[in-house]
Amino acid sequence: MDFLALFVIYLLLVLASIVLVCIYSGRKQSFPARGLSCITQVSSFVIPTRLQRATQRVLHRLFHTRSCLFLVLHLALQMAVYGEYTWEVFGYCKEMEFSIHYLLLPYLLLAVNMGFFILCSVTNPGIITQSNQESFLKAYAYDGVMFQKSTMCPTCNVEKPARSKHCSVCNNCVHRFDHHCVWVNNCIGAFNTRYFLTYLFTLTAMAANLAILTAAFLIQVVLLSNMMLGSYIDDQGQEHAVEILFLIQHLFLTFPRIVFMLGFVIVLSLVLGAYCCFTLYLALTNQTSNEWYKSRRYECSCCQALQPHDRHIVYRNVYSQGVWVNLKEIFKPTSSEKKKKT
Repeated sequence: MDFLALFVIYLLLVLASIVLVCIYSGRKQSFPARGLSCITQVSSFVIPTRLQRATQRVLHRLFHTRSCLFLVLHLALQMAVYGEYTWEVFGYCKEMEFSIHYLLLPYLLLAVNMGFFILCSVTNPGIITQSNQESFLKAYAYDGVMFQKSTMCPTCNVEKPARSKHCSVCNNCVHRFDHHCVWVNNCIGAFNTRYFLTYLFTLTAMAANLAILTAAFLIQVVLLSNMMLGSYIDDQGQEHAVEILFLIQHLFLTFPRIVFMLGFVIVLSLVLGAYCCFTLYLALTNQTSNEWYKSRRYECSCCQALQPHDRHIVYRNVYSQGVWVNLKEIFKPTSSEKKKKT
């Protein structure tokens, strides 16, 4: 029996083990939690213990403690992309007489983005302490479902205001907590959400702008060379008209770094664009990522089935006051609202 057959049998055994563990793992956990638990249990049999512990330490260091690693990686990626743009794309486009205003736009977006990146990183997101908790307690009313009154944080030893959450990474309770962003090495809360939104939108605009300029340059190269009107001879000696796949391959061999950068910024634009739409939706409806995630529990039919029949909880967002007021609350945050919601 060859190696490939043995490998396939091994994979089938691992998958069968995962299925069996999932079946007997109990039904009190959610499906994602059961799946993760199953994968962990199965992997413990096939991965050496020392490697498991080392991996857990690395992951804990990366995602559960404050670290500048992702911040440095973020800056390194920006430098690499802009270095390639400046070194090759900018010069080629200038020779092709592209408008200088379009070519300088990515640098303007970079300057704005870096400004809000710094603000997002250094601004206090709304850390709750014993000295300022009273002002935060008056900011929002408790909805009685997601946020309960007189709930104490055992770590910070403060009463948790509505819409707050304890961040295990920063080890602080944060007012209107959204999430902890590893890319800016800071929590996103009431006082830096506006900076995060602007940072996110300018970052998306940067990626899209670089993608458009780079694609326009490559299209211009193809049009000027009349490459689409030509033909090529394959390995069998047969002549074929130039196709898209051959064109992409030719461009990659001619401009490898530019084509690689174009693929990267296109994917980045799509991912960031989708996240921007989600973040904008949260802003318009006055929700945080933490609240949106928790609200899924009350809308999930599987989670509702686990609740007693006489205690079905229906969650309703009581903090949304209309689009304009919701946006105003983000860009002009206060620790204590004059108009307390009831």
